[in-house]
Amino acid sequence: MSTGVIAYYVIISSRNGLFTPILNGATNSNNYADPVPQAVILTAIVIGFSIQALMLVGVMKLAQNNPTLETKEIEKNNTP
Repeated sequence: MSTGVIAYYVIISSRNGLFTPILNGATNSNNYADPVPQAVILTAIVIGFSIQALMLVGVMKLAQNNPTLETKEIEKNNTP
């Protein structure tokens, strides 16, 4: 879902004729791209990657302690 939202923002924000907002002596400031959505999307990518890495560690720990795919066995082994 996160990848779909990021792809949607990339498609919507891709327009021809927009420049990065770097001052280079040009006086036309109407054709600058807004950097805030780009920063938000970059942050979403980083957060999505960190959540995926955290979930991978959880799955690895679960697989190490319970070498089965049966949920009843996993619940039985983890119930005090």
